[in-house]
Amino acid sequence: MISKNTICLWYDGTALEAATFYAETFPGSAVSAVHRAPGDYPAGKQGDVLTVEFTVLGLPCLGLNGGPAFKHNEAFSFQVATDDQAETDRLWNAIVGNGGQESACGWCKDKWGLSWQITPRALTAAVASPDRAAAKRAFDAMMGMRKIDIAAIEAALKG
Repeated sequence: MISKNTICLWYDGTALEAATFYAETFPGSAVSAVHRAPGDYPAGKQGDVLTVEFTVLGLPCLGLNGGPAFKHNEAFSFQVATDDQAETDRLWNAIVGNGGQESACGWCKDKWGLSWQITPRALTAAVASPDRAAAKRAFDAMMGMRKIDIAAIEAALKG
């Protein structure tokens, strides 16, 4: 059953592939339903995957195979709070290593063009530090990174 509020993500025929990757990569994620066309239609055939219901880290999503008209961009991203460097590395490497691409400041894109912010909790805490000079050092360190290096953020925080 679709949740009352669901994030709908548009794909060009690859919704099931993407949902399966998310389910295998992120804890608390799963593919819950695949809906196929009951008959032929102008853009496809009976049996084609139309939509996929899935969760990403507990968030309900619907993958819509809408065709090539729209592409993902950075206006929407999933922000994933990680607990340590191992989790940060695992998620970053899974996304980038599966046909994705690195960006700046903990951002990357998966092979379908969906943006992800792999954000260690240590970074969030560092830039929110009440010691504004320390927060600025941590922020400046982050600005030069692609994947976040927690040890470098903590070193910058300490000065």
